[in-house]
Amino acid sequence: MKRAAIPEVGDLIRQHIDDIHQIVSNTWKRRTMYALARCRTAAMGGHIDQCDNPACKRVHISYNSCRNRHCPKCQGHLREKWIHAREADLLNTKYFHVVFTLPHHFNDLALQKPDLIYGLLFKIAWNIIEDFGHNPKLLGTRMGMIAVLHTWGQNLSLHPHLHCIIPAGGITNSGSWKQTRAKGKYLFPVKEMKKVFRARYLAALRKAIALKTNLTDKLFEKPWVIYCEQPFYGPKQVIEYLGRYTHKIAISNSRIIAVNNGQVTFRAKDYRHKGKRVILQLPEKEFIRRFSLHVLPKGFTRIRHYGILSSSCKKCCKEIIDEQLGSVALPNIENKVVHRICPCCKTGTLITISVFDERGPPTQWKSFLKI
Repeated sequence: MKRAAIPEVGDLIRQHIDDIHQIVSNTWKRRTMYALARCRTAAMGGHIDQCDNPACKRVHISYNSCRNRHCPKCQGHLREKWIHAREADLLNTKYFHVVFTLPHHFNDLALQKPDLIYGLLFKIAWNIIEDFGHNPKLLGTRMGMIAVLHTWGQNLSLHPHLHCIIPAGGITNSGSWKQTRAKGKYLFPVKEMKKVFRARYLAALRKAIALKTNLTDKLFEKPWVIYCEQPFYGPKQVIEYLGRYTHKIAISNSRIIAVNNGQVTFRAKDYRHKGKRVILQLPEKEFIRRFSLHVLPKGFTRIRHYGILSSSCKKCCKEIIDEQLGSVALPNIENKVVHRICPCCKTGTLITISVFDERGPPTQWKSFLKI
């Protein structure tokens, strides 16, 4: 007996599409939910493919994707494309992974003013890395950084944090590459970074909006969280690591175990207990509501490049650094073509032979496809 397919995020949204206006209050977020509900359904139109293997020649029908950056089904090819572009920018040095996390006290403000709260997180994180790098007592160089915003925790609650990938060194005023101290084993003093992070973020936020005194007091009670991992062994590991974070969304379809009796059961990691795997449950509507919390504002950039890794500087800076460190030896990635393999014979390549809109496949194909 064939096992029933486990519902995906899109399936859950479609089941409650008539209630989306009650579950999700924000208009832009509702538009995103509608897009995810249409993804890879007849409403998006599609194409007909045929296997080029003479022994197979099977015909397949596929519906178009929504290509929304919050869609669990649309991130794979976008992630691969982004990673291939970044491979050409790699420097032949170690990299650090630094995470800046906002206290949960900011959650309400993040929902009300996401552009401000998340925008300041990017700004202050880079200011800290830039200033600590410029400090001659620490390094005295111009730094670079790639930052990726995540807004979720494993239970889909709001948990804004910034993943930053930072080369273990920078360029001096004379144009020389200078490695971080202690043979590149650590970036900068984390305790000092935490203090500066808290002070600068609160100062910038006060300039933008009026903060309540009791909130300010709570924010100064405990140190803010900055996590800095040991450096990667090399540039290739950086690419693999970036692949996990750049196009990640609040929850992937693979984490959903079951949907029964109005409850969604899914896998999660409990980072308070060293990433122990746990099973969580949420009511279907609550699952959708929490998922919608992580829809970013329209036009908000969640992957940003700074300093010597920015688009305006990376070409010139990379040439200077490669002369001193040598370039990274990676396979030729130009003109790389991703072939779609036939799911039946596993050897042939799928070739598109017809396209159609929301009205469905052309008449001559309907009987052949048994639609």
